[in-house]
Amino acid sequence: MTTITKLAVVAAGILAMSSAMAAPKITKSVSPAAPQTAVRPLDRIIAVVNRDVITEFELQNRVHQAAINLRRQKIELPPMPDLRAQVLDRLITEKAVQQRAKELGVRVDEQMVSAAVEQIARNNKLTVEELRAKVAEEGISYPAFRAQIREEITLQRLREREVDSKITIPESEIDAYLADKAGFAGGDTTQYQVQHIMIPFTEGDRDSERAAESQAKDIKARAEKGEDFGKLAATYSKAEDALSGGDLGWREAQDLPNVFWEAIRDDGAAGRVHTLQTSGAWHVVKFAGKRDGVHAKLAGAPVQQTHVRHILMFVSELTPEHKVVSQLGEIRAKVLAGEDFAKYARLASVDSSATRGGDLGWITAGDPDPEFEAQMNALNVGEISEPFRTRYGYHIIQVLDRRTEQMDEKRTRLEARQALREKKLAEAVQNWMRELHDKAYVEIRREHL
Repeated sequence: MTTITKLAVVAAGILAMSSAMAAPKITKSVSPAAPQTAVRPLDRIIAVVNRDVITEFELQNRVHQAAINLRRQKIELPPMPDLRAQVLDRLITEKAVQQRAKELGVRVDEQMVSAAVEQIARNNKLTVEELRAKVAEEGISYPAFRAQIREEITLQRLREREVDSKITIPESEIDAYLADKAGFAGGDTTQYQVQHIMIPFTEGDRDSERAAESQAKDIKARAEKGEDFGKLAATYSKAEDALSGGDLGWREAQDLPNVFWEAIRDDGAAGRVHTLQTSGAWHVVKFAGKRDGVHAKLAGAPVQQTHVRHILMFVSELTPEHKVVSQLGEIRAKVLAGEDFAKYARLASVDSSATRGGDLGWITAGDPDPEFEAQMNALNVGEISEPFRTRYGYHIIQVLDRRTEQMDEKRTRLEARQALREKKLAEAVQNWMRELHDKAYVEIRREHL
């Protein structure tokens, strides 16, 4: 289910090294007893971001990992100065996000990071030691790996607070989405692969806007002459997917940003490149290809739904299995004695639903993990399960209510709402992170860059 698997998906992405890893902080103090040869010179400061700094060591580590990722994706590396500038821009955004998290009191403790490491290892059928070895093979230190996990979890929690909760989907948008989707015939839909490059500008600043437009048109011309689009994206794009070649993946038309779809909808063959403007940015959009995809059909029969909440805990180096089971058992006993389930979910659960008191909403039969569903179905309304294990960790769950629904139309609308939410969320997160970046005081030491 979506809420349970969010962290697992993030963790799998980290293991796959799809994004550059963070470097550990540089310790600038040296023990007086250390021999002179062991002393590392102080790092040069590359940039100041509000009250924090980015050092040469930190930048170099991230550039190294970005280069590994691009080579793995068979994307030609940009010139090194351009790659360093691109990675530095990403680091500035990360610093701004971290500072915002600190302002709002969003914290991720060592136990949660250790639990996430355990989860990554389990998801990939590895022990923690095997995972450490795999990370080392990529040329990344284990502290840097843990630092990136901490940043991913922090970003997820901050994003839920700052962005996710503010996304609204009017019923009129769902109607329009379903009407558009109904235009496809039969059980097959067409999927499109689109790559893009985003060049932001300062709204209201005509010089900034003209410069962005000029750069976008220059990039378009270079792409049309045969330059590798992925390399151009890695060099110039300020979107989060820049170091993945700007690839949006395979999507149906209604799942693409509307302006991108309007740009490519009349393209007959792959390879066409367009420029277009949105609020605060110029884009270069490439139609990379299309294919047929099978669209799942919805069952029309009545379905069982269960309103459920849960607490999820991970086994980790700090909290071994017996301790996790014991803690969940103690929480269950306290709730049965009259204490608030939601309070303990907020305090103890490592799932993203913790901020909602563990509430997963209405779950349709067949949607959750099989072990989770079996435990859920065995409970009467109001009952709380004993601690049990799934591939995601240990849970206790409470069934709040049950209903039987004729879900053909309702479920179609629910899926449409979720699809629209994901579509809006990607743009909202991008804008939010860019806003944090732009509001930060940034001083780049260009003589060191």
